[in-house]
Amino acid sequence: MTIKRGGRWLVLLLTLWVSAAMASTADHTRFEELQGPFTSADQVTQACLSCHTEAAQQVMGTRHWTWDYENPHGGERLGKRTMLNTFCIADQSNEGFCQSCHVGYGWEDDTFDFTAETRVDCLACHNTGDYVKKGGWAGWPNESLTNLTLAAQNVGASSRETCGTCHFYGGGGDGVKHGDLDSSLFHPHRELDVHMDAAGLDFSCSTCHQTEGHDVPGSRIQGTAVDAHPAITRGSQEARNPATCQACHGSQPHESGTHAQRLNEHTRSLACQTCHIPEFARGGVPTKMEWDWSTAGRLDEEGNPFQIKNEDGYVIYDSKKGDFVPGENVVPEYLWWDGSTTFVTGETVIDPSERVEVNAYHGTPGADDARIWPVKRALGKQPYDTVHMTLLKPQVAIPGNETAFWYNYDWDKALAAGTELSGQPFSGDFDFVETSMLWPITHMVAPGEMALDCASCHADDGRLAGVEGVWMPGRDRHQLLDRFGFGLAGLVLLGALGHGAMRFATRNRSKGH
Repeated sequence: MTIKRGGRWLVLLLTLWVSAAMASTADHTRFEELQGPFTSADQVTQACLSCHTEAAQQVMGTRHWTWDYENPHGGERLGKRTMLNTFCIADQSNEGFCQSCHVGYGWEDDTFDFTAETRVDCLACHNTGDYVKKGGWAGWPNESLTNLTLAAQNVGASSRETCGTCHFYGGGGDGVKHGDLDSSLFHPHRELDVHMDAAGLDFSCSTCHQTEGHDVPGSRIQGTAVDAHPAITRGSQEARNPATCQACHGSQPHESGTHAQRLNEHTRSLACQTCHIPEFARGGVPTKMEWDWSTAGRLDEEGNPFQIKNEDGYVIYDSKKGDFVPGENVVPEYLWWDGSTTFVTGETVIDPSERVEVNAYHGTPGADDARIWPVKRALGKQPYDTVHMTLLKPQVAIPGNETAFWYNYDWDKALAAGTELSGQPFSGDFDFVETSMLWPITHMVAPGEMALDCASCHADDGRLAGVEGVWMPGRDRHQLLDRFGFGLAGLVLLGALGHGAMRFATRNRSKGH
């Protein structure tokens, strides 16, 4: 069955196909292995593996398990396990807290056994009810809030709820990190996301991120910026990312309308998202546009931490984290991207006199392998070593730990502990440096009628005003051509006026005779 580009039938057919694929043929409440009682979550995993014998090994081969990735562009060792960011800064030394979103149990430090099959958390992605993993529990569920037997007997396909529990709350809270992923996508309306509309197409995350052997396609580290191909034949084994727009809609998505062909020509320069995601953070949940760690640690007159909220009730200061600038309905920045990204690591020497780009998107303007993409640029201010000139990894989040910043408000202790546990050199001298980080905008796809119009870009002050490598009528001008054009127009006008004057004079002369 080949799915052609465009047409409302395409998405309906795809939805029906996915629904059929997800339909279960087993009633797990009847399985003897799942009758329990279970006294710990790893016992549930052991029961799952008695039937799903290969599942744990499959999971262990994915980045959801390893949190480790070698960047094919820059060669850096990346993944959540080692990366730096402008939000909670680093996972290392904070594993007991951050690993509440790991698909495993018990990752407290660098002694975690990545080969132990029973430490794979099947319920993280397959629970269908009340299953709670809290920060500080190293990935173990809160057993006072979770009935493990009931959870094991009521498993199902992954959903927006299971994916969103982690991905919507990444970076320290709802909508903090990405800008296009937040809790508003649990039950979105059509104007927020035309594909995930709960009353319409009702796509789950896996509808696009089609998983094979537990490996979920799609990466912000090495993205698929260009997919200039027809739609994928569903069920085929093509070596393409099924989560791109083109995987369903093809590279010529506009089928009807006066300007369909002209719009299709734009796909040679623009990512689909550039026109079809006019703003991000549109669902009523603000995203963090700025995060200043240098102001963290202030206490009230009684020596207690505090928060300050703006008129809309959003936190703009927290003693634990510093100052924030939230944003809603944010117009993205735009840049050329070929899918490759490089990152600053704990070993990278920085220049503190300039804003440090924690990551950099690469792409040659106008190149066949690059497109103009919308991005969120998150600004930060975070600690760095004034001797080694490197960004530092603090310990912030281990509950009750006297070296964790959230519990002592002492940067010296937090930085000393974080760098020691992550193996990072630390001179003991630090300050704060301005940083920035980019995030691709690819969710919250608006309906076609809400896509950007021509004037959004084809204007002096349009959205792409600062983007090079593309000629845009209405924005770009050539002085010589402009002079020639105006001159030619002037000659045509003079010719018309002269012709009219001669006709008028000839007519009057004829009347006189």
